Amino acid sequence: MSSWVRVLVGGLAAGAVAVTTACAPASLPVEVGPSPTSSASQAPLQVTGGSDAPPTLEYEKPFEVVRPSSRMVWPGTGDVLERDDPVLLNLYAQDGRDGTELQNTFRTAPAAYTMTEQSLGNQLFEALEGRRVGTRATLMEEQDGVPVLLVVDVLPARAAGAEGVPPGKDLPQVRLDDLGAPTVRIPRGVDPPTDLVVHPLLRGTGPQVRAGQILTVEFTAVRWSDGEVVDTTWTEDTPPQSAEIGIGRLVEGWDQGLLEQTVGSQVMLVVPPGSGYANTASELAGETVVYVVDILDAHQAIAEDDEATKQDTKKKEG
Repeated sequence: MSSWVRVLVGGLAAGAVAVTTACAPASLPVEVGPSPTSSASQAPLQVTGGSDAPPTLEYEKPFEVVRPSSRMVWPGTGDVLERDDPVLLNLYAQDGRDGTELQNTFRTAPAAYTMTEQSLGNQLFEALEGRRVGTRATLMEEQDGVPVLLVVDVLPARAAGAEGVPPGKDLPQVRLDDLGAPTVRIPRGVDPPTDLVVHPLLRGTGPQVRAGQILTVEFTAVRWSDGEVVDTTWTEDTPPQSAEIGIGRLVEGWDQGLLEQTVGSQVMLVVPPGSGYANTASELAGETVVYVVDILDAHQAIAEDDEATKQDTKKKEG
């Protein structure tokens, strides 16, 4: 069994992942076998649809995989994927015999991997190596008589866009390291603002975030009172986090401050207690917290019933 199929099957065996404010890495240690030869698919497969929803796969059933292969559906325009980089993927897979859905991260949240053969498997690694963020690719392989058809969308692992207006001297200053991880410096001798501050640091070019979407982010949280980091996803082996936005599951400062921001943006939120943890048992109940948030993805969750209806319609049309 190829490595990427092992990862796929392992994810299915684990069951559906509930969307919470923490998303576990989707990759597990897998056995890496010989590297397959890259070649074009010998069977016709048409992939349509945008990157904001599960793709539509059109092919004659049952689909025959002549040999393991991959191809690019469209190129990306973002950063080049390099070895050991973090990589964030939306994955959609079907059983080519009858179109049964095998995996669909659009139901929950994108899957976090590392750009290595051990994390991705040889075939997926080779398909993505040297590609850019924004790429869509297809992979196909037969396993135990099951033709597995996988569509992969490469999402940004950090914010990217035009720089916004620098924060004023009474607001925290932010510096980024080479990987994009922020360091936040609180201004000395300045009282924290009493109202929520929303300050875009980088303006992404993606769609606007809407209420009810699943939002995937990297972030760092710093306490205004002493400048200490109280939470961050920018540590080794910590994946981006995902949660529904704008429906009361997050602190008010996030729900108010991140709605209508664009995907790809980096936003600084200065959240006073009243928009944060006031009147809770949290140790941050009386604190103003500064968040630097990289918005990596936002999509509407796909319900089981929606996908079942889609599959039934396709079968009737076929």
